Amino acid sequence: MTTGKTRVAVNGYGVIGKRVAEAIILQDDMELAGVADITADWRMQVAGGKGFRIYAGRPDASAEMTASGVEVAGNLDELLANADVVVDCTPKKVAAANIETYRKMGRKFILQGGEKHDATGHSFVAECSYESALGREATRVVSCNTTSIVRTLSALKRVGLLHKARGTLLRRATDPWESHLGGIMNTLVPEAEIPSHQGPDAQTVDPELDVVTMAVKVPQTLSHLHYWNVELTRTAVKEEVLDAFRASSRIAMVRIDRGLAALNTVKEWMLDIGRPHGDLYEVAIWEDMLKVDGNELYYAYMVDNQAIVIPETIDAIRALAGTERNGQASMARTDAALGIGRLSRQPTSQ
Repeated sequence: MTTGKTRVAVNGYGVIGKRVAEAIILQDDMELAGVADITADWRMQVAGGKGFRIYAGRPDASAEMTASGVEVAGNLDELLANADVVVDCTPKKVAAANIETYRKMGRKFILQGGEKHDATGHSFVAECSYESALGREATRVVSCNTTSIVRTLSALKRVGLLHKARGTLLRRATDPWESHLGGIMNTLVPEAEIPSHQGPDAQTVDPELDVVTMAVKVPQTLSHLHYWNVELTRTAVKEEVLDAFRASSRIAMVRIDRGLAALNTVKEWMLDIGRPHGDLYEVAIWEDMLKVDGNELYYAYMVDNQAIVIPETIDAIRALAGTERNGQASMARTDAALGIGRLSRQPTSQ
């Protein structure tokens, strides 16, 4: 019996995949068809404990998963047969190899930012490219850093303030749960080229952006930190820049003078207000650090690499499925389900 809801498969149950799956079940117009992976470790035990149907991402994974106590509902093809859209959250470069399977099964698919723009021919940030994704076979939700760049610069562009932007990114070395396996210690690693890849990647969403980025990996794992210098189209005052940022539900203003002075304190705030996994879905801009000097703007913000793309992925599902034609309406539904846009009511923001 059909429910009328979009049935979504999640292939890859890692840092992003588990968050996407949890977000899907909060949407009133979607249902989780199941999750696929090839691992037999604790992550699958947790997924099973949540009541998710688990599928083997490769034929050779099923026996090991079953032996470890994971109840396997079937293989990837069987999961896809019961889905309208598949969100691929497998590791970088693995997803590109899965495209042939998705196309063979006639399934719409969403890739994550680790894949190239050419893999789908479309890059997604809800505030900018929702309508152009409607009914497409596939899209790519851009990376966490690229998402933050497009969100913030687009907020300025919408009010006619953006001329060009230059940013420096301090990138976390690895995901927190894998920090015992690798990453960097007692050093900084500059990205080898200028611009770093995030600037050109932002232009796959909006080719009109005049943006250059530089990046360096730093020995921490909580989030990314961005510093931006923007040349505005005209002389402006701080309050109109803040109003431009505040107009986006997915940008949150935070203040150093209210105790949110570092990445770890913002993360602790997210845990204290009950966000799942302590996730910060918004870009957190330091309001009291932001400065406008004539037609120059300087600001810094935090990007939660594990969380920022989750609402974008939910909106991308609706766009591909064509169940909501209006991007702002989709964002409102996603925001309501995930609790986005409520940070302004916290005592840390004016």
